[in-house]
Amino acid sequence: MDWFNNFWAVYSNLVLTLGTNALLALSIYLTLSCGMLAMANAAFMGIGAYTAALLTMNYETPFAVSLAGGMAAPALVAFIIGKPTLRLSGVYLAMATLGFGEVVRVLILNTEDLTGGALGLNGIPQLTQWWHVAGAVVIALAVLWRLRRSKVGRAFEAIKEDETAAGLMGINVTGYKMLAFVLGAVLAGLAGALNAHLTFFIGPNEFGFDRGVEILTMAILGGINGLVGPVLGSTILTLLPELLRAFNDFRLVVNGLILVLIVLFLPKGIWDPVRFRRWFRAGKTRSASST
Repeated sequence: MDWFNNFWAVYSNLVLTLGTNALLALSIYLTLSCGMLAMANAAFMGIGAYTAALLTMNYETPFAVSLAGGMAAPALVAFIIGKPTLRLSGVYLAMATLGFGEVVRVLILNTEDLTGGALGLNGIPQLTQWWHVAGAVVIALAVLWRLRRSKVGRAFEAIKEDETAAGLMGINVTGYKMLAFVLGAVLAGLAGALNAHLTFFIGPNEFGFDRGVEILTMAILGGINGLVGPVLGSTILTLLPELLRAFNDFRLVVNGLILVLIVLFLPKGIWDPVRFRRWFRAGKTRSASST
């Protein structure tokens, strides 16, 4: 087992980051599955990370309580800001939530006594273990899988296809959109809380515009037609920089080129069950015709 111990000593943070990024991709998948292009997930991640870290460092709360606080704080904020912002749609909703993210970043920068400001928080206890991350991902996938097959999941799909028609059918559009927004904030906050207790340090620049775009790219890259897509997209975007280390200065160029090619030729993402079924039927047809 020496090889595994050596591997874990070098790549443990990368492996656990796969899990936290999967939670982030699933968090934005929730809002996208309800037809909302909300870009506040990075801000919710930051709120969860700072809340959990401050509870641990300043109040010495148990890790479970810190994680609960890291989920509750962004959920509360999402409920408050969701009232006015979820009336918007499309690019206007994206702009409003991006603006909210910038407000959060500036607040963190200007509350130095509490958050450390631009210097961030150092010395956060490393409490996150592999089974914390694995358990969080498994539970999140199980809950979302059940949600997709429930009345709530069908309502999400109806709102995504046609919000007006869904409202005429008696679906509480505002309520379901708020539910998706808050649940997405809970997942993002959990990812932030786990990540804060994994990396020892958090700073405001970790939760800015770039992180928000990265989270969206994970879901779009993998595809939002199933739960496998966001997890697959987050895995690819997390591993790609490591796999392209041999390209040195051209690593970011190759990374971007791969993403552009996937978006051009696989517009619905890598994981598209409809496309797979179409390929399967075409293969069966060719086999039947050849015989």
